[in-house]
Amino acid sequence: MIAQRASASGATPFRFAKFLSWGSLSLILAMSLFLSVVMANYARQTLLTKQQEFALLLAQNINHQVFQRFTVPILLRFRHIELQNPEQAQHLERVLKETIHGQHIFDLRIYDDEDVVSFSLQKDIVGRKDLSSAAVSQAFSQLKHSFQVVSNVSPWRAMFTFEMEPKSVILRTVYPLRTERSLFPGGPSGQIMGVLEFTQDITEDYSTVISFQWIIIVTSFFSSLVIFLVLLVMIHKADGINAQRLKEREKLERELHQAEKLASMGRVVAGIAHEIRNPLGIIQSSAEYLLTKAKKEKPSASTRMLEVMNDEIRRLGQTVNDFLDYARPKKPRMEKIDLAAILDQAVAFLEHECRERNISLVRNYSENLLVRGDKDLLYRAVYNVIGNALQAMERDGTITLSASTLRKGVNLSIDDTGPGFSTEVLHRAKEPFYTTKDHGTGLGLAIVENILSSHQAELELSNTGQGGARVSILFPSE
Repeated sequence: MIAQRASASGATPFRFAKFLSWGSLSLILAMSLFLSVVMANYARQTLLTKQQEFALLLAQNINHQVFQRFTVPILLRFRHIELQNPEQAQHLERVLKETIHGQHIFDLRIYDDEDVVSFSLQKDIVGRKDLSSAAVSQAFSQLKHSFQVVSNVSPWRAMFTFEMEPKSVILRTVYPLRTERSLFPGGPSGQIMGVLEFTQDITEDYSTVISFQWIIIVTSFFSSLVIFLVLLVMIHKADGINAQRLKEREKLERELHQAEKLASMGRVVAGIAHEIRNPLGIIQSSAEYLLTKAKKEKPSASTRMLEVMNDEIRRLGQTVNDFLDYARPKKPRMEKIDLAAILDQAVAFLEHECRERNISLVRNYSENLLVRGDKDLLYRAVYNVIGNALQAMERDGTITLSASTLRKGVNLSIDDTGPGFSTEVLHRAKEPFYTTKDHGTGLGLAIVENILSSHQAELELSNTGQGGARVSILFPSE
């Protein structure tokens, strides 16, 4: 009975998964077909728009050529234009044929103000008045150009016609011919000379769009099949994914529990550190007084012991400050500051120590690296990172400070020629209380990350190609 229930419970999700898979395939195919039609229609409309723009440019060029190469020379020579004159007609025909050569124009006409065909590439229609259209009359009266697309094949039929006959789709353009300047001193410009009408064969470009439509449809179909197969595999592996997510959730819960423990530990340590701070200050001032007094007298073994004691008291004081800074981070004052000035300040403070260790500090940045933040906190963060690089190399090396302005903000990179980060350190370096040093609290990078997080900056640790360590900080745009 139990086995039957298990089998039934296993079959039901499988049937549901199968239904969901085929339903998803149908939905994807329908959406793909719809998008294909929309994109194809958009492509067709774009083609016609581009053809009209090109036809307008061609009409403007014809207007310019007719005026410059026909109207002006003919008026200078004959004083008036009369296309019944064979010489004038031949001259106009030559100008027009040279202008429209290679433009797929198979018909060109020029109408006069009485809607009579005064010129045409087809000689037999010259002088006819019954060929004018409303677009020609509008061009005369309103001086507006117009376009008309004529197709003897419907869009759906064209989809399945892979070799369309020439002139199946044509574009007819009507354009008013006007003078570009005055024909006599003091006269008006822009006078209408006639109306130009020419017809272009755009069947080849239209066929290209049809081919593009098929490419879109076939691509959408196969991409839908691929998506369906991927979806089917994902659904059948749902149990495995759920198990993996359960493990990840348990891991996250453990990490959250660990974070809570660290936070509790931080609060306890902060309380202890605060209690230690006051008596430690009294001890430090007393030790400094005794050391100053001993140095005035004859140096002895007790003087050296006092120096060691003073150093250890200062180190302990710094440790207490680290605990307090981590447990109670300071809220930054968000002001506009120059990151380059902070880098210069940190370099100036560490320059003497670098010189003693034969370590070069290379500055690869310019001024005006403007970011928003707290000058004191950012100085401490930069100083800690450079100090860590200095400690990692000990002697003889190079620390390179590089900064540049990117689209996302200001990027600061601090590279050294030390041993670099090991795999374990890369994964745990930002954890509080983790350290590889004999004397250290393990809070250095944790405090740096707290400071940068309060500035919405990103901290990343990596190794350079030469094996040294790299600390990258990305400050957000202002």
